[in-house]
This record gives sequence, structure tokens and C-alpha cells, in this order.
Amino acid sequence: MTSATQEQTEVELTILMPCLNEALTLPACVRKARAFLTSHHVNGEILIADNGSNDGSQQIAKDLGARVVDVQEPGYGAALIGGVLEARGRFVVIGDADDSYDFSRLGNFLDRLREGFQLVMGNRFAGGIQPGAMPWLHRYVGNPVLSRLGRLFFRSPIRDFHCGLRGFDRQAIISLDLRTTGMEFASEMVVKAALHGLRVAEVPTTLSPDGRDRRPHLRSWRDGWRHLRFLLLYSPRWLFLYPGLFLVVLGLAVGVWLIPGPRKVFAVTLDVHTLLFAALAVLIGIQAVLFALFTKRFAISEGLLPEDPKVRWLFQLFTLEVGIASGGLLALAGMAASVYAVHLWKVGYFGDLDPARMLRLVIPAATGLALGIEVVLASFFLSILGLRRRNRCS
Repeated sequence: MTSATQEQTEVELTILMPCLNEALTLPACVRKARAFLTSHHVNGEILIADNGSNDGSQQIAKDLGARVVDVQEPGYGAALIGGVLEARGRFVVIGDADDSYDFSRLGNFLDRLREGFQLVMGNRFAGGIQPGAMPWLHRYVGNPVLSRLGRLFFRSPIRDFHCGLRGFDRQAIISLDLRTTGMEFASEMVVKAALHGLRVAEVPTTLSPDGRDRRPHLRSWRDGWRHLRFLLLYSPRWLFLYPGLFLVVLGLAVGVWLIPGPRKVFAVTLDVHTLLFAALAVLIGIQAVLFALFTKRFAISEGLLPEDPKVRWLFQLFTLEVGIASGGLLALAGMAASVYAVHLWKVGYFGDLDPARMLRLVIPAATGLALGIEVVLASFFLSILGLRRRNRCS
């Protein structure tokens, strides 16, 4: 075993802080982290992932005994990924270098990590948020809403998705292949931990007003949108599948209800105009469902999402041949109904016809024809994605 390997195995904990011009608050953070390691007799290190500071933060950290790694790629996530890759500890605790988190009180995090939990999140709402530490918009709207969506989309038990103080098993997090470089890195870690079945715990932590003399790097609306966008992009079910199924069911229900004739709801009469919109809902809904399948298959093939047995079973069942056959039948049914509509026109000597009566036939015919062609094309595209995935795994 080399000396470098021995050094890595001997370090139990790395306390990692991303840094961008934190000269004012960095000394207090490093001293508190050092106090924790000393008082709890932990063999650890303090690592500063510097992201381009020009205020002397690097030298301050070195003078206080911390190790500094320079991360050239800008961004909160990029700094943390660079730091995690350079960390020597089996466990890593990350936290902002703005003195809003108390690095001298990391005992709960280390205890849970030693128990075998692979991700331990701080919960500021359970531990206490001091006055002025979190803007009203973040405390009562942004964090609760995004955390609730995260629990709904990914069945994660975490109640504070965006707490900046968290600990984890280094190898377990590296295996997740985290890719985002901005503030949404915080969400990606929690989401992928849930998707890959990591053991996750949450401990109370406190949040104090930061000690900066400038605006924080976080931008409420920009970074809030980036977090929301990430949650949606990593959940094809909620972005595409569920809205698509809702439109399909609604469109079919309204369409079947209106096919026999006009319907009166209170003082309003619904006729072929509503039937047309019902058909449009079905078309858009099916397209959304297909987008969910496209996204899921691509994300799995690229390693963005883990394998899903249900999806694997579905793709084994819905082969290219099945798709061509089912889409072809739909298209043939639509074509047959269209031919029948032309026949009725011929019977009337190609003269004027009752628009309401004919549209009740033409609208379903056109919808079936369009859906059939759409399913056939989608089957070919899914088959191409499947071929690409088999090539990658071969």
C-alpha cells in the first residue's frame, strides 16, 4: 500500500467548504471546524474548494492549517464536485464558508454517518432559523414548496432539500455521478440519493445570519427556477406522463359523451366545437405520454436515471413490432372512418351536408389517423434509443 493510499484511509472526515471571496468569514469557519475535530478526537481535514477568490481567501485558509484546492470551473456545484474528488476522508461534511452554519457542532452528522447512513441532511426548520438568517420568501415559500415537490416527485423523506450543511459517504456520492455545476447541485444530490436507494437521514441544524459584508451569491428567482427546472427534468412522470394521462382521459370522456349529439350543461350547449377540443386534448396527451417514454429511456441510457424494472418490462412488452401493429390499426380505423365520410358525401351527390353530423364522424376519424401515425413513428424512435443503449452496454 502506498503512502498516499494510507493517508486517504487514515482520514475519517473531510470538512469541505466552497469558497468565493470569503476572507471576512472564512477564519471563523475554519477555527470552528478545527475545534470540532479536536474536541471530538476525529482524524480529519479541513478542505477549501476555492472557486476563483481574489480577496486572499486562499492564503488565509492555508495560514489556518486548511488545505486548499483550486477549482477552475465556476459554480457552487462545480466547486463542491472538485472538492469531493480531492477529499481524503471517508466521510465528507459540506457547508458554506459564510459563517451561517456552526462547524463546531457536527456531532449528529458524524454519528449518523458512522451508523451507516450514506447521506445526512441538516434540517434548518427543525433546528432553528435565527432572525434575519433567511429571507421571508425563502423561508415560507421557496424552500417549503421546492422541498414538498421533491418529496412528492421522488418519495424522499427529506424536509429541507436545500440545507447547505450536509454530510455523506464520499464513495457513495461519487458513484451518483453528480453533474450540475450551479446551485441546483443541492437538489441533484438529494434526488439522486433517493433514486439510487441510498440510506438517508436528517438531523436538526441551526442557521445564523451570514457574516458577509456583501450580497450573497444566491439569486432567489434565478436559482429557485433552476432548482424547480431540475426537479421537473428529473421526473418525466410529473412533467409529461401524469399531465398527458389526464388530458387523454379528459379528452376521451368528453369525446365519447359528445359523439351521440349536443349536450346541454345548465344554460350552455356543447357541440362539435367542444368535440374538436376534446380530440386535441387526446392528441396532446398522447404526445406528452410518448415524451415521458422518450425521456425515461434516454435518461436511463445516459446514466442520468437508474434502471427501472417497470420501465424495462414496458419496453420489453411494447416492442417495435407491437407499436407498428397498434399504430397501424389506429391509422386504418381512422382511414376507414374517413372513407365512410367520403361515401356519405357521395351519397349526397357531393352537395352540402349537415356540418354537425359530419364532424362527429370526421373529427374522430382524423384523430385516429393522426394517433396511428404518431404511434408508429414513436415506436421507431424508441427502438433507436434502445439500440443505442444496447450498444453502450456491449
